[in-house]
Amino acid sequence: MIKEYIQYLKDNPQGYWFKRKLYGWGWTPVKWEGWLVILIGVAFFVAGMYVAETDDAPGVAVLGFVIMITLILFFGFWKGEKPRWQWGVPNKDK
Repeated sequence: MIKEYIQYLKDNPQGYWFKRKLYGWGWTPVKWEGWLVILIGVAFFVAGMYVAETDDAPGVAVLGFVIMITLILFFGFWKGEKPRWQWGVPNKDK
């Protein structure tokens, strides 16, 4: 199963940053650009949590979370496969 998953992620002739998850709905980062988007999103969230804790401003934590989700969704739809519900490796016949 792990071999099939790795092969699925490597099969990326369109150069997507994010591919569909094998199980469920959403994306998995497959190129370094996708991982960078995830890292930057998490950095916004962590920075928001830090500022909220030190300045006693809980709204900043929510703002950091909203920025993270917006960033990931924007790049996911722009540079990724169209998300859909999927359960396992898709057939090449379809």
